[in-house]
Amino acid sequence: MGETTIADYLLHYLQQSRDTVLRGLDGLGEYDARRPLTPSGSNVLGLVKHLAGIEAGYLGDCAGRPSPVRLPWVEDGSIWDGADMWATAEQSRDHLVGLYREAWAHSDRVVAELPLDAPAHVPWWPAARRDTTLGHLLVRVVAETAQHAGHVDVLREGVDGRGGPDHEDFGDAAHWAAYVGRIQAAADEHRG
Repeated sequence: MGETTIADYLLHYLQQSRDTVLRGLDGLGEYDARRPLTPSGSNVLGLVKHLAGIEAGYLGDCAGRPSPVRLPWVEDGSIWDGADMWATAEQSRDHLVGLYREAWAHSDRVVAELPLDAPAHVPWWPAARRDTTLGHLLVRVVAETAQHAGHVDVLREGVDGRGGPDHEDFGDAAHWAAYVGRIQAAADEHRG
């Protein structure tokens, strides 16, 4: 058995976050998966769509290994108007999840085939920073996916109270009600 590489570790953590993002859709109806849940329009299915583009772009196109997954919102330029952050009525959940899975499979192949110091180029970054490496982009994708996995957990909890993957390990509904009550009581001491 070979030695575990930095790339292996990064892909491991990336996969954990990918799984968390998709777990956020489990048992969620179409309306709740798509509706804006924050003032800026954040929604669970939109984050899946966005992350498909992140992977296809950074770990495909920018690494000189274009993904076979062509994303219409990238191809037509509507990504720059936020089209990657929400699902149109015509875009099915299965289709968008499938695109995400295809994009991440391509990303995994690229990382397996290229060294982390392989040159990469990000045309939409400022000119002074456009030339970078696959390793830099992989770290960026790990960080962005983890950030959005956290968003998905919070959005999902706001919809139906379902906490993150280890929520139940810490306690039942009575535990969480008491815990939140203590936090509220502490905050109430500073109510103006």
